[in-house]
Amino acid sequence: MKNLFFVPLVFLVFSCSNDAERIDEEENLETNANFVFEDSFETSSNDFSLLFPNDNSRWTTVQLISPNRNTNSLGLSSNIVSDGNQSLVIQSKQSDEILSKADIEKGGFSAATNSKVTIEADYYIDSDANLENLFLLDLECCSCWDPEVDADPSVDGDNKCPGIRLMLSGGDDYLAIERGKIAGTTLRQSSFKFPRKEWVTIRWELVLSPNEDGANKVFLNGDQILSEDGMNMPNAQVFRDVFAENNIDFELQQPVVYERIQVGATANPNAEDLTIYVDNFAMTIENN
Repeated sequence: MKNLFFVPLVFLVFSCSNDAERIDEEENLETNANFVFEDSFETSSNDFSLLFPNDNSRWTTVQLISPNRNTNSLGLSSNIVSDGNQSLVIQSKQSDEILSKADIEKGGFSAATNSKVTIEADYYIDSDANLENLFLLDLECCSCWDPEVDADPSVDGDNKCPGIRLMLSGGDDYLAIERGKIAGTTLRQSSFKFPRKEWVTIRWELVLSPNEDGANKVFLNGDQILSEDGMNMPNAQVFRDVFAENNIDFELQQPVVYERIQVGATANPNAEDLTIYVDNFAMTIENN
C-alpha cells in the first residue's frame, strides 16, 4: 500500500484501548445529546485507577506508548496542583523510532457538524526545553474510518482515527491547531508564547464543520490568541480525493462525529524528556 499524504508523523503507534469496549461505546452514541464533562483529578486515596470506574463516568482509558530506550508514566501528583489536592502528572520521554505518547482518554460522546465544542484545561510544563510539535489535546473520530482500508504501518501504525489536535509550534512556544489528519494545514499564531513552569489555562472553542465555515478559536489565560475559520472535521470528498491519489477507494463512514478526546502529552516527538501536569479539565458540547 502506498503512503498516505496527509499523515505528518512517521512512527509506530500502539493504543491501550479495548476495541470491543470502544465499539460498544460507538454503537450507543446519542448524536443529538448535549454533553458536559468535568474532572479535576481528585481521588480519595491518590489512586490513579480511580479515574477509570467501570461505568465510564470519568475517564475511559489510557494511551501509554513508550520509546524503546525509556518508559513513560501517568499518575497523580499532590505537589504541583492548579486547584484542589491533585493533578494528573505525565512523564513523557523523548521519542526514538517509536513516537512517545502518554495521555488519558474520554470517549462515549458525540460531536457532530454544527456542534459547538469547548475544551478547557490547565497545563503546567516543568521544562525550558524545546517543545516543537508537542501535542496536548486530540479530538478524534474512530467510527468514521472506512473499515475496508488498512492504515499503512510505515506511516501511522494502527491509527484509524482522523481528527484535529492542539500542539506547540513555531519554534516551540506557540499554540496551534494541527489538521494534518483531516488533510488540512496547521492554523498557527506567533504572538502569544506559552509560559513555562507555571499554570496556564488553555481554552479551545470550535464550531464543527467539514467545510471552510468551521470556527476555530484558542484562548491562553483568557486572552484570545487564535481565531480562524476553516475545516475542522473530516470531509468525505477530501478523503476520497487524497486516497484516490494512492489508488485507494475510501468512503468516510456516516455519521461523521467526534467521539473521543485525548488529554496529556498525546505525542512528544521532541528530543527531550518532559514532565507535564494537567488539572481542571472541562468539555462541553452543544449540539444543534
